[in-house]
Amino acid sequence: MAACTAAQRHRLHLGLYPPPNGISPLTSTTSPSSVHWVDGPRQQAFDAWLDSIAPQHNLAPASLRNASSDASFRRYLRIDAADGRSLIVMDAPPPHEDVRPFIAVAAMFEGAGLNAPRVLQQHPEQGFLLLTDLGNKNYLPALQDLLASGEQSKADSLMRDAIAALVQWQSRAPATALPPYDDALLRRELGLFPEWCLGRECGKAWSADEHLQWLQACDLLAASALAQATVAVHRDYMPRNLMVCEPNPGILDFQDAVNGPISYDVASLLRDAFLSWDEEVEIDWAIRYWEAARKVSLPVPADFGDFWRALEWMGLQRHLKVLGIFCRLKHRDGKAGYADDLPRFFNYSHKVASRYNTLRPLARLLEPLMGAQRADVYF
Repeated sequence: MAACTAAQRHRLHLGLYPPPNGISPLTSTTSPSSVHWVDGPRQQAFDAWLDSIAPQHNLAPASLRNASSDASFRRYLRIDAADGRSLIVMDAPPPHEDVRPFIAVAAMFEGAGLNAPRVLQQHPEQGFLLLTDLGNKNYLPALQDLLASGEQSKADSLMRDAIAALVQWQSRAPATALPPYDDALLRRELGLFPEWCLGRECGKAWSADEHLQWLQACDLLAASALAQATVAVHRDYMPRNLMVCEPNPGILDFQDAVNGPISYDVASLLRDAFLSWDEEVEIDWAIRYWEAARKVSLPVPADFGDFWRALEWMGLQRHLKVLGIFCRLKHRDGKAGYADDLPRFFNYSHKVASRYNTLRPLARLLEPLMGAQRADVYF
């Protein structure tokens, strides 16, 4: 199995790929003066809010420091309490961000008995939250270190914990309380690929026939997703959003949760943005998930082969979306580092599209965009 490249690992530790929900893999040593504000009135509002809640939680405002930022407008600050604990402050400026979904889903995770940040204080109108801190040991570097040292059994244990937590989430969370992962959303996500990856990143355009082939592939992927039973979907359930802690794992970055296809989070976990596994390992973990899901009567297909096909097609939809998102981050948001991982997603996507007859036209659309990264797959 292959971990991230040395360059990717370096970028992670430089903070280009911090965990999206704000718990950095490295403990910050940033001084309070380096917490930068571009909006003076917002800084004043934050200072007033922090002063108002500091006595209740015994906070030390002078200890405020950067924890991390993410691919959105959110950022996270770490602050110390008098009892030795540290807490996390989310700064999510309206109108770019709405913290209410985070608050609602955090309560759902707590109700499901899982380890996610608890909201201790909130000011939704201004986008400020005080959260419990799950520590600084992120799954992604932990797995990378275990693989580098040959400790596969420990890596396997972490992934089994993640699978067990996912089954608990799906079996206990009230999915109907979440927005639907409907046809319109699936297609909006797929639409990111031709706009940002094909057009902006690759500088290409499809012919009318090629565009029709793309639309037909989108029809197939959307139909496969919508045919699945639905559960609560985290929507970014991957090592970068999990923490090694007690109880394990800590779960982050869940504010975009939806009511959607049961295979989605499994596909996210096994075919990760920054960490790839041999397919035999993916299948082993997928079987363990499927068996555990059946034991608690989750609505997975009775035949594992049917579940695996649904997982692969769901993963393909996600990977095409991510190709578009990473290119958008580069071209619209100036975050060019994400484009270094495009080959991983092209390879994921081409492998699956090549495997299924009805998706092979999609594989042919991808091939001219892959260049030297293309690897033919035969079955």
